[in-house]
Amino acid sequence: MQPCIPRPRPDEYAPYYAQYINQVPGDDVIPILLDQIGLLRGLAGRLTEEQAAYRFAPDAWSIKQVLGHINDVERVFAFRALCISRKEPAALPSFEQEPYVAEGGFDARPLAELLDEFELLRRANVLAFKHMPAEISARRGIASGLEFSVRSLIYMLAGHAFAHAESLQTDYGLSVPAA
Repeated sequence: MQPCIPRPRPDEYAPYYAQYINQVPGDDVIPILLDQIGLLRGLAGRLTEEQAAYRFAPDAWSIKQVLGHINDVERVFAFRALCISRKEPAALPSFEQEPYVAEGGFDARPLAELLDEFELLRRANVLAFKHMPAEISARRGIASGLEFSVRSLIYMLAGHAFAHAESLQTDYGLSVPAA
């Protein structure tokens, strides 16, 4: 059975984004997108508000800021995927993460709400993506001055979440509780 969203080929995204796409195993991204809800909840859901404010270095983001950033990227990449899937002719703007995190106010927000926000965004995106025909997922458009296919953006969402989950484990010392 062919996956809903075929894996993108390297010519469907800029080489920089291979670091995200290569983190996504297999050829069916939809179950992975859903599993990441539990992954992030497992990593951060047991933390206190004080623990979620932890930064592993003075110039590093707090855990809450990392989660807020993941939410921002979820919105931006999904919006890009939506626009390109609908044949938006305009080039989409770039996204500079540092100003978004600085203006996000994530440290003042409850941790539980940041995790709930991710789950709601992700579930809504999965509903939008899971029935997308392969020919639509292959459509291409411009964002940040670069060409992307819709499916590359969807795989980038999963890879981006994996990259930050790995950082939460290696840099912040979080772990997923044993089942």
